[in-house]
Amino acid sequence: MDRTVPPGAAILLDFIRETEVGQADRASYDVIYGHNQDKLPQPLTTMTYGEVVDAQKGWSKRFKSSAAGGYQFMRHTLIDLANAMPSIKGTDRFTPDLQDRLGYKLLVRRGYPEFIVGKIDIVEFGKRLAQEWASFPVLADTKGNEHEVRRGQSYYAGDGLNKALVKPEKVEALLREVLEVARRPHEVEEGPQAAPPAVPVPKPKPKLVRKSGRFWTWLLTAGGTIVTALKELNLVALDWRVQIAILAVIVGFAIYAISSMPAVRDALGLK
Repeated sequence: MDRTVPPGAAILLDFIRETEVGQADRASYDVIYGHNQDKLPQPLTTMTYGEVVDAQKGWSKRFKSSAAGGYQFMRHTLIDLANAMPSIKGTDRFTPDLQDRLGYKLLVRRGYPEFIVGKIDIVEFGKRLAQEWASFPVLADTKGNEHEVRRGQSYYAGDGLNKALVKPEKVEALLREVLEVARRPHEVEEGPQAAPPAVPVPKPKPKLVRKSGRFWTWLLTAGGTIVTALKELNLVALDWRVQIAILAVIVGFAIYAISSMPAVRDALGLK
């Protein structure tokens, strides 16, 4: 079944093919009226849309009907659908998927959307299906194509060609199933979502010692403290060279003490 066909409609189309041609498998799409497909030069599904329409010209006389494919499209129906659907080209292959899309188009024309939302009931929709597919019975007594028909008869009963091939009770049960499936919310299945890849957190670049405000603050504080101590001890009278030497030693110890602290080493980027 073509993927563009909704679930409920897909069930109905499978049932239509089985009723119209007696089977719902892949081979059902190659059937022509009277099961005369073996008399064709090539399988129906290998022909183009235009070739099928052209070939149907002689089928009514040769086989008594131009009905072709899984949904038994009449020649005038295919011509009408091609005019209504610009996407269809005469060179398109008459594939099963194309036939499914055409079949769904016919369902829409016959009121499938209105049936699903409750604007028409089973009896009315059943009558519309019987008007499109002669093998379907009407679900209540009504005026047929030529005269009054009873429940269970084909809409075209009396034409000497068509008759209902399925019981009305079976159609009613099928339509109730279609209604249930079509109204059921269909959630889109999503595959398990992969966890997003871990984004590596860049390590902060260690500050250079010369750019560390804390280092210079501590160093200047230590220097100021040393100078103050020298003044208090009256050591400032020493030779300036001696003062510088003492200051260098004290500052060196201060730097060593500061830089040996683990937290400070990490902050200053020291190993």
